[in-house]
This record gives sequence, C-alpha cells and structure tokens, in this order.
Amino acid sequence: MDPFEALGVEPAFSLDLGLLEQRHRDLSRALHPDRHASSGVAERRMALGRAIEVNEAFRTLKDPVRRAEALLARRGVASGEGKEPAASPAFLLEVMERREALAEVRQSKDQAALARLIGEVGGEVARSERTLTEQFARAAHESAEILKHIAELRYYRRFLEEAASISDELF
Repeated sequence: MDPFEALGVEPAFSLDLGLLEQRHRDLSRALHPDRHASSGVAERRMALGRAIEVNEAFRTLKDPVRRAEALLARRGVASGEGKEPAASPAFLLEVMERREALAEVRQSKDQAALARLIGEVGGEVARSERTLTEQFARAAHESAEILKHIAELRYYRRFLEEAASISDELF
C-alpha cells in the first residue's frame, strides 16, 4: 500500500500536516462503518479494509521517518532500521556525549539541563527534516545521504522519548 495514494496526497517529504489530518478525517468520515450499515456485506468489508488502509497511511505520513521510508520505497530503495549506512565517528561521539548528559540529568534531576538538551535535539530534528525536504525535492537524490539522515532522526526520536520519560519522572 502506498500511503500517499491511500490518502490522495502528493508524494513529498514536506507535507502540510494540518491538510494531511483534514484529508484523513474526511476519508475516515466517508468510510465509517455507520455510513455503510445498510450496504451489502462485500461493500461493508471493502469500506472497512479501506478505512484500515487510510488509518495506517495517516500513521505513516505523519511520522517523518516513516514518511521518508515511504518515499524511498516509491523509488525502489530499501530502507528500515539497519539498512542505513554506518554513522560517522563525529555523530557517534555526539550520541555518546548526549547520552552521558541525559544520564547526568536523570541523576541530578536538573530540569534546566533537561530542557536545554531537549531544545538542542529538537533543533537537530528540525535541521534533519529541512535537509530531507531539500534532498527529496531534488530530481536526482543521493539515497545513502537520505538514509543517513533517517538514521539520525531515529536517534533523535529515541533521545526525545527518553528525555520525555525523564521529564515525567521529574514532574
């Protein structure tokens, strides 16, 4: 299933998430089981199957990592965790330093330091997403470079999830 086709949106990394949500809501409303209650079994089953596709497509496209992977799949490029090129030593060092800082924050319960780390990584997420937008917009793109940025986004997402967990513990 191509999530862009399922939702009827232009295949692009840069999507208006508000419009995407509206499209999902409109399709969900049209495919809701109550609208097909008086229809035949086959039509109800088809509407339910289509509703499931629409929901999965929405989950895919609202997530930048999964959206990038869907775009690569359209271009015949295999992606997914473990299929990215090896991270650079500089990035690995950055990861290690941020992990250590996060561990220190957990230990010290320093809310200001946690907020600073979240802000820094949030900035990196925005930078990676801008870079991916630019790379996907080019007619000729370098898949290995795109895969590298997808891997970075995965790391940033995990980091922010862990930071949110620590934030929950602190408050």
